[in-house]
Amino acid sequence: MAKELLTDVAIRNAKPQDKDTRLTDGSGLYLLVKTNGAKWWRFDYTINRTRKTLSVGVYPTVSLLDARRKADEARSTVANGVDPSDVRKSKKAEQQFNLENQKRIEEGKPALDSFEHVALEWFDKMMVNKSENYKSRVLAALKRDTFPWIGSRPISEIKAAELLVVIQRIENRNAIETAHRMLQTCGQIFRYAQATARAENDITQALKGALAPVINSNFAAMTDPQKVKPLLQAIENYSGSFTVKCALQLAPLVFVRPGELRQAEWQHVDFENKEWRFLVTKTKTQHIVPLSNQAMEILKSIHPVTSRGRYVFPSARTPNGSRPMSDVALLAALRRMGFDKSEMSVHGFRAMARTILDEVLGFRPDFIEHQLAHAVKDPNGRAYNRTAHLEERRKMMQAWADYLNLLKI
Repeated sequence: MAKELLTDVAIRNAKPQDKDTRLTDGSGLYLLVKTNGAKWWRFDYTINRTRKTLSVGVYPTVSLLDARRKADEARSTVANGVDPSDVRKSKKAEQQFNLENQKRIEEGKPALDSFEHVALEWFDKMMVNKSENYKSRVLAALKRDTFPWIGSRPISEIKAAELLVVIQRIENRNAIETAHRMLQTCGQIFRYAQATARAENDITQALKGALAPVINSNFAAMTDPQKVKPLLQAIENYSGSFTVKCALQLAPLVFVRPGELRQAEWQHVDFENKEWRFLVTKTKTQHIVPLSNQAMEILKSIHPVTSRGRYVFPSARTPNGSRPMSDVALLAALRRMGFDKSEMSVHGFRAMARTILDEVLGFRPDFIEHQLAHAVKDPNGRAYNRTAHLEERRKMMQAWADYLNLLKI
């Protein structure tokens, strides 16, 4: 075996032959002399009963001593049941990862597989069908309440206790409901990281019960007809923006969710059939709102003003109608008219209609629930389609509009 050991002199004097030749150093290490004169170090080994070859470098860049040291390291790796080729691939991948990460950081982008990187990736994939208003709120909350504290941390290294400190910062400013929502959002992000092999588990599961409970409170609403009367009169006498006034007038007549009212589009309004059809973002179902004569009059009055744009009630800052009315415009109008947050909210028009239609006008609860676009099911547990009880609902909506007209007098 000793006679087979290579020397620097033998390596330097080795000449190329008609075919590739091997100069053996023993125990799997050899120098492959190519026909073009290039000299490559190779190391043969067996792992899991498979014969493999590892490139150790090129002579003279890698000397004989360096080649032997690398071969020894590879033998030790094999002895521990690990394939040296896998170790090399892993190191190359880590180097590439680090290089790309450095480039991203220099460009002002979040580090790969950091909490911020995974959160933004989750946001882009999972928020596609959400409303612009909802998406902006979620993203703003992440940027405000999590990214400054854990955004740069590798998501796989974040522990439950560390996340709790972040969430408690929100809780400590008396934003209990916001803290619970952020914990839910983080749970979705960690589950996405787990599914994409960048986190071991959803650490938010360990934080259940760690926050103060949310004290539920319903949206402020007027359900007493005697209190509704001054509200309707105040809307009729509103002296602010014409667009806001029309939206306020329509709100009690259609009692849809505030976001659905603000984002109403002209293309969804059928003047001929007196219907407004749209997709309910909360339940992902198609919905039909039969339009009473009073609702039609309001829409006809604003049509010449905003019909050149997309939205029935556009933002005051976008005269071309490319953006819907602000989510605070109607609420601010209610406050200017003297109705504080404990009396009435924009969402309260839904509770107003539900209560009075049932308790005063005596309409069937399932008709009302359908019109509220709630998830109503038939006796067999199947969801009713959007046209269920449409004629009855049409009569109900007209009776409701007539009732409100009388109430204003």
